[in-house]
Amino acid sequence: MSRNNDERRSAKQAGTTQTPPQAMMAPQQEQGFNFVIPTEIVDLPSKGEFYSDGHPLCGADTLEIRHMTAKDEDILTSKSLLKKGVAIDRLLKSVIVDKKIDPNSLLVGDRNALLVAVRTTGYGSEYKTDVSCPNCSARNQFTFDIAEAVSKFPDLDLLQDLEVERTENGTFLLELPKMRVNVELRLLNGHDEKKLTAKMQQRKKSKLPESNSTEQFRMIIASVNGDPNPSAISQLINVMPALDSRYLRSVYKNLNPNIDLTQDFYCEECDFEGSMEVPFTTDFLWPK
Repeated sequence: MSRNNDERRSAKQAGTTQTPPQAMMAPQQEQGFNFVIPTEIVDLPSKGEFYSDGHPLCGADTLEIRHMTAKDEDILTSKSLLKKGVAIDRLLKSVIVDKKIDPNSLLVGDRNALLVAVRTTGYGSEYKTDVSCPNCSARNQFTFDIAEAVSKFPDLDLLQDLEVERTENGTFLLELPKMRVNVELRLLNGHDEKKLTAKMQQRKKSKLPESNSTEQFRMIIASVNGDPNPSAISQLINVMPALDSRYLRSVYKNLNPNIDLTQDFYCEECDFEGSMEVPFTTDFLWPK
């Protein structure tokens, strides 16, 4: 003990103080993990050609998203978000790298392309779901490969043959073959799709007859003979012959940029073989 005191006195006289060995070591900095979430470049079916000048995707043929994470899965399983019908919108908002982009402002075909890409990054390209055979109506569990999805841009040559004129506003002008009325069509985006779904659900809740075609026409028809008044559009829809109705649906399907998810299907019950469009069931984003 006296020896220690002598050492302390000697150190004090020398103008120094002894530091305990453990204090001589600099505190070690905690090293945090720096994980980088991979991203994916998604080809947009629209190629950015049908957005207004002020839209972030105007002229953009691709969009960058990050891969889906466990946190994003929480969005898909949130009961409150599912009840409000906004889970998919929140998911797209989360994975889109450019936060200036509103997922609901994307054209329907571009949204579909993003959903396919998000699903592939999160759960892989193998998609198992129950489908009905178009021949015998038997239920089959079939496995689709969504990696085979391809972008489908409007066939401009076909539209020219149909005498469909594209405007500077991204809309399309055509003449109905039976009524000889000029109709302007516009492409639907996420906002329109949600409104359409809400109207369908409201009619079902009110036990009213389904009106899928007429409600869609109210959305896609922008004007009649240059008149954008909703009453003029409704009047046309109410008296439109079936021939014009089928023509309008066919033209819209051809001019709407989207992804092609048609694949070969085989039924184990009746041995039917044919092409089938991959259905978007709950198994798509909520696989079992």
